[in-house]
Amino acid sequence: MGQAASALGRHAVVIGGSMTGLLTARILSDYFEQVTILERDRFPVEAPAPRKGVPQCTQLHILLTRGRQIMEDLFPGLEAELIDAGAAVLDMGADVEWLNPFGWAARFSSGFKALSFSRYILDWLVHRRLSQFDNIQILESIYVVGLLANVEKTAVTGAIVRRRGGEHSEPVQREELAADLVIDASGYSSQAPKWLQAIGYDAPEETVITTSMGYASRLYEIPTDFQADWQGVYIQAAPPERTSMGVLYPIENNRWIVGVCATAPSRPSKDEAEFLEALRHLPSPHIYNAVKAATPATAIGIYHPPGNRLRHYERLSRQPQGFIALGDAVCSFTPIYGQGITVAALGAVLLQQCLQETALAELPSCFHQELAKVNATPWIAATSQDAKYPNVKGLAQPPTLPEKAIGWYMDQLIQLTTKEPQVTLVLFNVFHMVQSSGALFQPSILLRVIQQLLIRSSSKTWSKMRVSASSITSR
Repeated sequence: MGQAASALGRHAVVIGGSMTGLLTARILSDYFEQVTILERDRFPVEAPAPRKGVPQCTQLHILLTRGRQIMEDLFPGLEAELIDAGAAVLDMGADVEWLNPFGWAARFSSGFKALSFSRYILDWLVHRRLSQFDNIQILESIYVVGLLANVEKTAVTGAIVRRRGGEHSEPVQREELAADLVIDASGYSSQAPKWLQAIGYDAPEETVITTSMGYASRLYEIPTDFQADWQGVYIQAAPPERTSMGVLYPIENNRWIVGVCATAPSRPSKDEAEFLEALRHLPSPHIYNAVKAATPATAIGIYHPPGNRLRHYERLSRQPQGFIALGDAVCSFTPIYGQGITVAALGAVLLQQCLQETALAELPSCFHQELAKVNATPWIAATSQDAKYPNVKGLAQPPTLPEKAIGWYMDQLIQLTTKEPQVTLVLFNVFHMVQSSGALFQPSILLRVIQQLLIRSSSKTWSKMRVSASSITSR
């Protein structure tokens, strides 16, 4: 399966067996005779399981709808396999209680479906699919330590790797893998900037914005006698006043995944009592009441994500042929917004388009310019929200007037979710990247925002008049 019909080159190398790397390899298999994934970790063999190379895999994951659509296109039947593996199917309007900074969102039958499951099941299914491709090989326990370049230093021609012998041994054997194209999909900790400098290129500029956020998640057995009119609960943070949030979603094997998130100095810990106390102090008792008598199925898992990082490859004045980067190696987000896998999938689709339309020699410059456009909207969405947290670091300047205006407008829309299902549905589509942010400014939505402002203004006027009348009467 998967032999390239019309190869652009003989060999492509993908650094990293992350979800980004796996999706990228699937795209490349249609354009190169051979595709090699280089992964430092080892994949589970017998069944889905967490692995060291994906430290966040035991935390809550929601695969956005656009990402799910792209993956279904690349791997037809994948969604059915996820459901067969036990993924819960949720109507986001009817099945999930959403407490936002303005109150509970109105519940309604939206028809907008989301799947809830353990992240490592998705990795397992995609890895199993790729293993069936004749022209894709996955090399494990491989450490990339540098890039190969031609004599003129105008092109990357492969990767320098070291293999690890036994499970706990240090990587010793040095090898050179020649390639027509090298793709860095190694994630947030990518060493590509250093590798590029070593062969005479500049490292890309970086923008880093962090909030010192921490996550704690745990699985619980759903009690047989549990009854509620909801399947999931999302208690959204309301920075700067409240920086904590909580989530509860059903997953496979009749379990809940329960998570709490907060910023320093109140980041959650593995302590049993502190975890429950953090849930108890959320502004709604829904999650705490559900799990206080439930049986834990796992220990409490902690994850401290590094935050938002954007590497500006598109600004490099000189780009080597034969090398591109995508996914978290270029643009990574605070995980709370659930954008990572979907943005990586969008990058893979962009790569597919560029390979169809661009000569291999011109690919890096073209791809990185277009990728910057793909990353721009989710980057602004994530960092504009993180900017509200009191301990945010890395903001170059205070929000501009347009940024403040967008933040104000989003607050108006979120407030409307407490009573306007149609607004909520549009927000679902935008948050899940099915529609562009332009959908938030369609006439019907703008009209509801204006009506809300008029009602609020009228209410304030009547309130002032009542106070004045009361004052006159008391005299």
